[in-house]
Amino acid sequence: MSDAHVELPESIELAWGLRERPGRGPRRSLTMEQVVAAGIRVAEADGLPAVSMSRVAGELGVATMSLYRYVSAKGDLLDLMADAAYGDPPAPRGPDEGWRPALARWALGNVTAIHRHPWIRQVPISGPPLGPNQVRWMEQGLAALRGTGLRAAERLSTIMLVSGYARNWATLTADLDEAAAREQLDPDDVGARYWHQLARLTRHGPYPAIRELLAENVDGAEDEEFEAEWQFGLDRILDGVEALIRSRRATD
Repeated sequence: MSDAHVELPESIELAWGLRERPGRGPRRSLTMEQVVAAGIRVAEADGLPAVSMSRVAGELGVATMSLYRYVSAKGDLLDLMADAAYGDPPAPRGPDEGWRPALARWALGNVTAIHRHPWIRQVPISGPPLGPNQVRWMEQGLAALRGTGLRAAERLSTIMLVSGYARNWATLTADLDEAAAREQLDPDDVGARYWHQLARLTRHGPYPAIRELLAENVDGAEDEEFEAEWQFGLDRILDGVEALIRSRRATD
């Protein structure tokens, strides 16, 4: 099948500039970028649950039905909002930069993008990346692994694993920040309170492993820097990728 016969959602074609404005029918008074930007403004102001077709239309001063000339459903709008909010990927891997630091920068860029717009984490993942920015992020992640000897499926699985870890980490820390803000506490205080609550709940009963953890490292856990926790998890993932790369080079 040729590229010309591959079907794409209308909103994706518009986002990529692949669909021209129809010659007949009412003239479009807006651009896709304006519709998406309005949705983002609503999400930034009042959270993702506040985003609806009618609310976005009101933000733009148009009738709700007119938005359906740009997006066929609210889900399409949310996908395009998340794509736009992610913005540009990190700088590409430099000529003297190894795959590991390049992929680590890419992973941290994912976290930074979600922290910049925390509502992104609430947008359901509806499928593989198709938005312009999502595809550019995918390109940069794959490019970081160029020349490693990993096979195509392994390179793709690697960036899925790393981006999944980054999204989970960003979600955890953003949730913690929001909980701290609601209770007017420092995020570190929220974490410390958890350990004390857990100690009380597991003082008796079949929780010897948890009690051992608390007895051994509760003070250290309270003082643990989130940055160090992030780096620990990322390093373990990259250690596994590095071991796979070594095995590929040994057998190829």
